[in-house]
Amino acid sequence: MAKEDKKRSEEEPEARGKEKLSGKDYDAEMYKLHVELVKVQEWVKAKQRKICIVFEGRDGAGKGGTIKAITERVSPRVFRVIALPTPTERQKSQMYIQRYLPHFPAGGEIVIWDRSWYNRAGVERVMGFCTDDQAKRFLALTPSIEKTMVESGILLLKYWLEVSMDEQTRRLEARNNDQRKIWKLSPMDIKSYTKWYEYGRARDDMFKATDTAWAPWYVVRSDDKRRARLNIISHLLSQIPYEKVPREKVKLPKRKKEKEKEPDYPRKFIPEVY
Repeated sequence: MAKEDKKRSEEEPEARGKEKLSGKDYDAEMYKLHVELVKVQEWVKAKQRKICIVFEGRDGAGKGGTIKAITERVSPRVFRVIALPTPTERQKSQMYIQRYLPHFPAGGEIVIWDRSWYNRAGVERVMGFCTDDQAKRFLALTPSIEKTMVESGILLLKYWLEVSMDEQTRRLEARNNDQRKIWKLSPMDIKSYTKWYEYGRARDDMFKATDTAWAPWYVVRSDDKRRARLNIISHLLSQIPYEKVPREKVKLPKRKKEKEKEPDYPRKFIPEVY
């Protein structure tokens, strides 16, 4: 196989002989996975387990859509999504990991990170928000920090969504042309877009330093959004030793009969435009 053809086959789902997944098939598979995620939720609550899921990847790789697919049928009280803003001046003066620690899961919680402490290995390093020495120190210390997390009972799962250069361009242009998505395209995204190869080198350095036996990195081909979401959730479920928690079937009781009429308060109904 020629070098260019090999590269294309690694990046494009269609080039690997996979047909486009229909919306009907996608919805059917997602329904099954959502049922299992609810089982995970109930198991985590019952057993007071702690799960931490990290999503990293280039801009436009599909992190937000994947997280939405995971959380749309479960309780936000159990599945907490963390997407921290730019650090304040006070936070910049703290120990780097300090602002992430308060968000770690307690018993009965699943915390999902839409970008995480790995900002220091990626955007901060590439865009010059930290020094090379700070980035190197972060990479050196992170494995021991994550080992401490795992030893404390946290199940830590780390996913890198790998998007191709052409697909990233297509998605970022689509954001720019869709009034519903323009908020997703920040000035920082534009600056980052020009640094494809710098991000690639930063990614590989991150893998070399932090792809450990206790907290490995799992890489997901994400050019095909539907398949990527299904594959991630399927893999996620395979990594959690959950069991179905016994649950009594609910039967709605009869409503209490009242002699009085329901209060006739002058409620303010909204206009029925549709």
